[in-house]
Amino acid sequence: MTAVAAPTIRERSRALWTRLGQLDPRYLVSFLITLVLVLGEARYGILGGYDRLAVALGVCVATELALSRWMRGRFANPQSAYITGISLALLIKPRVDLLWPFALGGFLAIASKYVLQYRGRHLWNPSNFAIALLVLAAPASVAILSRQWGNDLATNAVIWCFGLLIASRVRMLHVTLTYVACFVALAALRHWIVGGPLLAEIAPITGPMYQLLIFFMITDPKTTVSTVRGRIIVAAAVAVAEAAIRLAGDFHVAALSPLYPAPPILALAIVGPVANLIDLVLTPYPPLPSGEGERRRERGSMG
Repeated sequence: MTAVAAPTIRERSRALWTRLGQLDPRYLVSFLITLVLVLGEARYGILGGYDRLAVALGVCVATELALSRWMRGRFANPQSAYITGISLALLIKPRVDLLWPFALGGFLAIASKYVLQYRGRHLWNPSNFAIALLVLAAPASVAILSRQWGNDLATNAVIWCFGLLIASRVRMLHVTLTYVACFVALAALRHWIVGGPLLAEIAPITGPMYQLLIFFMITDPKTTVSTVRGRIIVAAAVAVAEAAIRLAGDFHVAALSPLYPAPPILALAIVGPVANLIDLVLTPYPPLPSGEGERRRERGSMG
């Protein structure tokens, strides 16, 4: 009887890597955003109360199930609603005891997927749309979590390692790396223009707002353009818009003051849908195989 050699560590790692690549991207992103939630709450208490998480998640999932049943005749997988709910709970920071921003934000985020569409695709990442709208419409009541995780290298290292791994497996690593490279280059430019410490200009990218942006908002496959070159250009454009907003804040440009509370979120909310609309108008989409359109709609987006 011939003995079968046990698989080596390298072979096991390769097999695991292959299985990760076959998973629905939403499950990978769910893992990442849950990791951010657990680490952030354990070390810094960033939620501000589990009632906020319950409201955001509850409204997102309920809205997803209701609208999918009403408009598509079937219940959608609530995975993307889960991603949206956690991201809203993490980033929205209203005045004490206010829960309506989480309820309204959850409804707006999910509803935008079904209403703000062109050629069957929604133009905004749902979380990005809801947060941007709340910040612009109710600045006196709603703020954004933007502080850094502190100087804890371990926390940042865990999030960035898993974030880069997941971006790679969903084939969006080029988007993340483009944004990060442009952000650092533009931070150096702002350092030269404004004269502040270089590390202080780069530091925001270690905060939760930027990490959620670069690891799942800007890389959402359902709201990115169709080509690699186009996605690189869009990521660079978002970084330029974000730097312009921050620079305008340094020089107190009053006309842009509504954008100052959340530069990266609002930069993506402005650049992203315009790029998607142009891409959809200019790209001739071939007819989809029978049933494929419904399967794509069912898969939804990554929050």
